[in-house]
Amino acid sequence: MMYRSLVSLVAAFCLLTNAQDSAIMVQRPTATVLVRPWVAATVPTSRMTNSERLRSLIRAGKLYLTVQDTIALAIENNLDLEVDRYGPIAAGWAVERAEAGGVLRGVTAGNSQVGQTASGQGVSGSQRSAGLGGSSGGSSSSGGGATVSQIGPVTENLDPVLKNTTLFSHQTSPQVNAVQSETTSLVDDSRLYNTSLQEGLLTGGFATLSASESYLNENSPTDVLNPSVAPSAQLYIQHSLLRGFGLAVNSRFIRVAKNDAAAADFTFRSQLLNLVAGVLNLYWDLVSDNEDVKAKQHALEVAQKFLDDTSQQIRLGVLARVEVYRAESEVATRKRELIISQTTVRQQETLLKNAISRNGVEDPLLDAAEIVPLDSIQIPASDDLPPLRELVARALAKRPDFAVTKLNLESAEISALGTANGLLPNLQVAVQTWNSGLAGSANPPSGLVPSPQYVGGLGTAFGQVFRRDYANEAVGGEIVLSFQNRVSQGDYGVDQLQLRQNQLAAHRDRNQLVVDISNQMVGLRQARARYSAAVDTRALQEQLLEKEQQKFTLGGSTLNDLITAQRALADARTAEVAALATYSRARVALDQVLGETLEANHVSADEALKGQIAPAPARRETRINKNTRE
Repeated sequence: MMYRSLVSLVAAFCLLTNAQDSAIMVQRPTATVLVRPWVAATVPTSRMTNSERLRSLIRAGKLYLTVQDTIALAIENNLDLEVDRYGPIAAGWAVERAEAGGVLRGVTAGNSQVGQTASGQGVSGSQRSAGLGGSSGGSSSSGGGATVSQIGPVTENLDPVLKNTTLFSHQTSPQVNAVQSETTSLVDDSRLYNTSLQEGLLTGGFATLSASESYLNENSPTDVLNPSVAPSAQLYIQHSLLRGFGLAVNSRFIRVAKNDAAAADFTFRSQLLNLVAGVLNLYWDLVSDNEDVKAKQHALEVAQKFLDDTSQQIRLGVLARVEVYRAESEVATRKRELIISQTTVRQQETLLKNAISRNGVEDPLLDAAEIVPLDSIQIPASDDLPPLRELVARALAKRPDFAVTKLNLESAEISALGTANGLLPNLQVAVQTWNSGLAGSANPPSGLVPSPQYVGGLGTAFGQVFRRDYANEAVGGEIVLSFQNRVSQGDYGVDQLQLRQNQLAAHRDRNQLVVDISNQMVGLRQARARYSAAVDTRALQEQLLEKEQQKFTLGGSTLNDLITAQRALADARTAEVAALATYSRARVALDQVLGETLEANHVSADEALKGQIAPAPARRETRINKNTRE
């Protein structure tokens, strides 16, 4: 007993572990905050096996299915829905990408860092400070080699970026004119540390805080300070005033990405709704096909009994022997119809197996299993359909595709802010302040005594920076005017025309929804009327056949009349089964057009997104099968 309990616990644990592993959940990195940005998330492998539910429902070579079991298997194992599960997850990561700002994916900027001594430091620095050198900066960076194909202003990078450049160099430069350096070969040992922190502003600009330190030791006897250090600190702020200005413009991609994420959820829900509706039709078609087999079997039994009775009467001499051939022909016809009906059942089973399994009939166990539907189609006493206006309001509130259309229109209006803002001139304003310092050891060979404020080490130089002994400020602006501005005008015109088209298309779809709901209501009423007529016709044909058999026994009817009555009853039973299937499809179609398929069949979209449907404690009724026992 203990052994069985232990085995049961282990099996349950394995099933639970397998269920947990099979969920599509992207695990974010769990490293420390300093390392986490550079650690990739963990994406599980694709699920290629069926859920355990499928095999658990196969007993003695038969697959016993209720409607709820069929829906659960389709949600867990359908490959089309499995593909759709990745949509909302990818949309969530797209939101994260948009919240970081920056240009479109794949657009990069080229940067180069050139190490040079600071202005006024050493021989080359003195030459640049005197206007005799090429560049006057301690370091320079340039961007290029990229073309941004993005309509409207580009949002700045909203993730803080820390950049550090460290450069150690040893340079030997021949001196053609040795008046300043007093050496024919100038040897420089330098170290450069450049650190910057940049943060984009959602209002339309960016701020950069940078600090640099330049160390120089060279062999020139004319240097007053050698070795020397030259630190500096800088704050630079640039902001747009026209094009690219404002929270609404620069946050548009974030808002569109969030709308796309919500639309991805609704799109998945729409795919789920269509899948459930399709599986319901497959299930009820199989149920009706099985009912048709029963009708064909009953017709064969009646024909076989008629053949036996005819043969008995021929042996008694009541009928001529030639009459047996007509009875045998009727049996052969009913056998052929039964075989065709049974073949239809096998075909329908294959379709249903493919819908509830990842590998369809490739699984030999599933291929060999016969599906036994446990639910039957029951027609409720009444459909209780509310007025058309109420149904339209319900559909607009519940249909996921209309929610997607609404979000897409909202996203188009948000995106139009970019093209409208792109019409404005490009006006940029920049504010900059920076402080510099210089300190080093006195160089006796120079013959000059440096000012005491320059004599010292790195602390002395940084003291000059923080005290702002050598403060600098700059304010400037830039305006770019495009004459005719045809590119921006064209982008705005195309964007507005597409927006108007989308609005008209949404209104057209809403009008079509009214037509669809009206047609499905009429179709459901017609299906009910046809079924009621088919039931009455079948009952009448049963009575007619019974009367015809009595008349035939008494000699008041011919063999031909009896065969005709048998055929009429068989056709009536087939028509009744067909009417039952038509009603089931009409009910499913109405729920689908109203967007109530999931609600009517107790399907949770959250469970479906995970691909794990909780087992129902009891069989629950559906909209078609009102009388299914609990």
